[in-house]
Amino acid sequence: MDLSIMIVNYKTHDLTLACIKSVFSSVTAYTYEIILIDNASNDGIIKSLNEQFPKVICIANKDNVGFSRANNQGIRIAKGRYVLLLNSDTVVQQDTLETMLHFMDENPIVGASGCKIVLPDGSLDKACKRGFPTPSASFYYAFGFSKLFPKIPRFNQYQLGYLNPDEEYGIDSLVGAFMLIRREAIDQVGMLDEEFFMYGEDIDWCYRIKEAGWVNYYYPRTQIIHYKGASSRRKPYKIIYEFHRAMILFHNKHYRQKYSWLTNLAVYIGVGLKFGLSLARNKLKPTR
Repeated sequence: MDLSIMIVNYKTHDLTLACIKSVFSSVTAYTYEIILIDNASNDGIIKSLNEQFPKVICIANKDNVGFSRANNQGIRIAKGRYVLLLNSDTVVQQDTLETMLHFMDENPIVGASGCKIVLPDGSLDKACKRGFPTPSASFYYAFGFSKLFPKIPRFNQYQLGYLNPDEEYGIDSLVGAFMLIRREAIDQVGMLDEEFFMYGEDIDWCYRIKEAGWVNYYYPRTQIIHYKGASSRRKPYKIIYEFHRAMILFHNKHYRQKYSWLTNLAVYIGVGLKFGLSLARNKLKPTR
């Protein structure tokens, strides 16, 4: 088996079916399997898959165990030389699998790669190519310097806005919406850190992969569409909480010992303030 595709479903029934349909429409000589992990959605996805796509391997969890743990469940039974994390709210092109797998086979130093990811309006999903969220990168991003000076590398360490999204290059971090990982890299660095519930696990994985000597690579010779959730609706508290908790987890794991207590304090205060502002803004949004 060449490729094992991990798709985690949590109440995205129709999007998940569309995602899987796009995978099965792929034109590729590579062999692949799809492993669907359902996080107690109760949305009928397992029944629909059994009826429409019986080849999909299904894992039905009784509880919502989070993105990291669910993917790890699939990775443990995966047979592929490569593992692909694929969001349920994405649609791949017919050439996506062929293009990305061929690239990986031709470049054995690459531990993980990602393609170009666009939003439904055709704009770039900026998360598909990122730098690591160091204290300075996070500061310039959080306080808007990256938007004020989009072409200056110093102020765009996180989203790498100064780099052409249509060119290929090695980067720090990819995004879990589409991340293709070499099996040897997983064997070396381990699976996703389950301390991260639904954010930050992709950056943490890329950090460990790069630290182990592999290259993380952005390869925009093919693309997928990412149907992100509507930002105009009010988000559940847990989503906002986990987003900010992931920032602290990542900092404590990889940066706390590298920086002074003053820098660490500034990071904690900054995340706390951002968390409070996010909660306040969220309350002003409609519930539906």
